[in-house]
Amino acid sequence: MKRKTEQKWEEPMESSQRFFDWAFKKRAKHVIDMYNGVMGSKEQLFLNFCSHEPAFVSYGPAGPNASIKGVGFLPKDEYLEETLEAYVAHIKTYDPEDKTYGQRGMELLIKYMYGEDAYDRVDLSKLGSLEMAKSHTWINYQVNKEAALIFHQPPGISYKLKGKVEIYDENISGKRELYQQFINAQHDVYHTPDMTRWLSYPAYIFRIEEIYDNSASKNGFGKQLAYPVSEVTGVEA
Repeated sequence: MKRKTEQKWEEPMESSQRFFDWAFKKRAKHVIDMYNGVMGSKEQLFLNFCSHEPAFVSYGPAGPNASIKGVGFLPKDEYLEETLEAYVAHIKTYDPEDKTYGQRGMELLIKYMYGEDAYDRVDLSKLGSLEMAKSHTWINYQVNKEAALIFHQPPGISYKLKGKVEIYDENISGKRELYQQFINAQHDVYHTPDMTRWLSYPAYIFRIEEIYDNSASKNGFGKQLAYPVSEVTGVEA
């Protein structure tokens, strides 16, 4: 139903669930397909990565900047420690001669993040990333926490998220930073691990405030979407 605001009738916002269907559910399906040996075409593989690598937009002492960085969803805070413990236990089993490491890692990702039984564990209020370059983005976020993430999947899908960035760096804080450890571990649970580099890669936590559909479609072109949604299944919070 339309609502009247200052003598104008406004259309109700459409749900931001379609962003999470694209960014989370399709990624979950991709991980499960890989685990089951269903790889698909190289073209589809590249397209699937588009929801993983947005441009981080920042502005500060380094000037206006946009940098492509990998992002991932995280568990809700109450599940972080137990999930990290499971990841680290797996990482410590790494043997270069063991060809099952990645497969066993995907099994953990499905159990704790991407399987349907784990959907209620997923936190839809934030995304996590690692800083590996410490260049323009790093300089800007030290001063100005306002940020936008721009996602694009050719030919026409695009989303913009506005929010704030938090930085977690044990070298600066001098204490254990759970987010920094977790995001590094979530990367290493599938890829060749190296826990000695975790201190060198600080974490960004992007707190989502607004979501826009920038897709080239009648429902896009900068249309703001209703946010938050309370869970992956799409119930409005």
